[in-house]
Parts: sequence; C-alpha cells; structure tokens
Amino acid sequence: MAIERIHHVAYRCKDAKQTVEWYRQHLGMEFVLAIAEDKVPSTHAPDPYMHVFLDAGHGNVLAFFELPNSPDMGRDAATPEWVQHLAFKVGSVAELEATKAKLEAAGIPVVGVTDHTIFKSIYFFDPNGHRLELACDTATPEMNAKLDAVKWEMLDEWAKTRRAPKHAAWMHEQEFAGS
Repeated sequence: MAIERIHHVAYRCKDAKQTVEWYRQHLGMEFVLAIAEDKVPSTHAPDPYMHVFLDAGHGNVLAFFELPNSPDMGRDAATPEWVQHLAFKVGSVAELEATKAKLEAAGIPVVGVTDHTIFKSIYFFDPNGHRLELACDTATPEMNAKLDAVKWEMLDEWAKTRRAPKHAAWMHEQEFAGS
C-alpha cells in the first residue's frame, strides 16, 4: 500500500456556519461539502452532527464537526497550546506578510513573522480556538541537504537521551542568519 495524500483532516468546531465563513474570509478556503446525520455512521450511535469540508489547496481538505449534543469543546490541558496546531504553506514571504496585515486589520492577533531559518511563519487562532500557522519555505538546497543528512542521527540521539541533538545547531548560528 502507498498513501496517495491526506484525504481530509477533521477537527471539532463550535459553529459550523461561522467556521466556514471565517475560513473563507480570512484564508480564502472554499466550502466544498456538507454532510449532516442523526447517527454516527461508524458506530450508529444517535448523535446528530454537521460535518463541513473546506478546500485547503492541492487536493487537501480541512473538515470540521459541529456536535450540538456534546459537552463544550476543550483542549488538551497537558499540552502547551503552541504544540497543537495546523500549518498551511503559502507561496512567498510577501504573501505571508500581507496575510498577517489582513488578519490584524480584522482584529485577529498574530504572532510573528517568526524566522525558523528554513521557513518563516505566523501564528493565530481560528474562532474555535485552534492554533493555525501560515508558513513560507525559505531554505536553500544546501540547507535541506544538511538537514536530510542528519535526520536519522538526530532521531536516534533523541530516542536515547531525550535532549535536543546539536546536529542542526547551524540553523541558529550566524552562518545562515538572514538567509
């Protein structure tokens, strides 16, 4: 078997209509499908839901469930909010900066532009409390090759020590600053 692509990624939302409108307005995602049922297809449990699907580009689909009979949404309190996020790729730093300005003009707080050496990104929250990231790749072929060459060594060292390996410390050194 070979995975072709992600069919869809599903999250919970507080209000399906508000969520669709927010993603259309702020991220330009088109609304592609809605499915509503009174029973869960996989378990047959009586639990009405609205399931909406948005086009995230290149065959990627972002979906949401509104579950009116479930307790209020929460998040994993044991995991820092910066960890659980959904990152979308954009085509240029200019597009990233323009989107940041547009979001802030709409009253949406934005963190960044953050320079990760191999990409730049911004962070913000959707109306459901999901943290989102927009990222623009900035790595050179040399940077990608250096990272590719050490990925397994880094993973092995991490698995043994649970300490950050220094194989890619160059990402934070002057050599590539400003690249």
